[in-house]
Amino acid sequence: MSQPSRRYIVGPAYDWCFFLLPPLLSLLVGIAVSGTWLSDEPFFVGDEELTWVSLAIGTLIQAHLLAVVVRSHGNPAIRKRYPVRFLVVPALVWLAILASPWLAVTATIVATLWDVWHSGAQTFGFARIYDRNRGNPPAQGRLADFWLSQVLYAGPILGGVTLIDHVDGFDDLGDLGATFFHAVPAYVRGDQRLLSWGVILAGGAFLLAYVGSNLRLYRQGYRVSGLKVFLLASTGACSIYTWGFNTWGEAFLIMNLFHAVQYLALVWAMEGARLQRALHLPGRRGQLILGGLVFGSMLGYGLAVSLLGTSGSVFWALTIVVSLMHFWYDGFIWSVSRRAV
Repeated sequence: MSQPSRRYIVGPAYDWCFFLLPPLLSLLVGIAVSGTWLSDEPFFVGDEELTWVSLAIGTLIQAHLLAVVVRSHGNPAIRKRYPVRFLVVPALVWLAILASPWLAVTATIVATLWDVWHSGAQTFGFARIYDRNRGNPPAQGRLADFWLSQVLYAGPILGGVTLIDHVDGFDDLGDLGATFFHAVPAYVRGDQRLLSWGVILAGGAFLLAYVGSNLRLYRQGYRVSGLKVFLLASTGACSIYTWGFNTWGEAFLIMNLFHAVQYLALVWAMEGARLQRALHLPGRRGQLILGGLVFGSMLGYGLAVSLLGTSGSVFWALTIVVSLMHFWYDGFIWSVSRRAV
């Protein structure tokens, strides 16, 4: 476990390219496109107003949401464990969204908020794997790592300038007749400063407690993973700067870009070789063909959603189901959720 090659999830080059550096690289991408024609000059496709940046990141977001099916439905060992969750529940949720405007709006709000939780959990998952690869027991520091990942991702949203973008969906419930839901965005607009100070104080106290807890673990023999520290520090810094201040106006691009890249790379690393064997596509050529098929289909779906996903349509309802199932399935199809790491 102490050998450097064992410290990585896949390997040094793969991990640095797709797991560790993406938060910082995504920040650089956001800075590079900010204020350019790519992000500021809109065009229309039907009724959809887009920019090249919104089209690109929208396509990638939707592609990564669909990627969960490669593991949930495409892996027989996992699929046979949960047939009802994978086959029956999605159809029922889709029909419910189509049948009720209330459920449709509620589903979009749930998806938005669940996305925040899910994104923090992804960072937690990577952190725990790096901890395991240093030889630490699965339970050691697990709870603290989970809440640190959530504080670093959700905290800057709750206390920052982008919170209103995450709660404006409540206005849609208000428009359906439940007028008291209008109070949620109104409160955010009126009391953002109070929320910000609450997050700063609570988050600061938690960070101090986290450092103290890890110092105690270190004295008890805990092995510090430099890769885990880098991942948490870079993700946290990017989140605070981006969600908290949105200096460049590209918060959703930056944060969703690295999250999607990490996820797609993880799915490929975990499922690519198995799919090659199952589809009889051996060798480098087979890998390229498979990659083209898998990522091409995902990106094709993502592009279709970005161009055609009109709110209230049958296809739009399907995209909401895909989002919800992505967040739900990720809670039990990976080893982290089973406390293996």
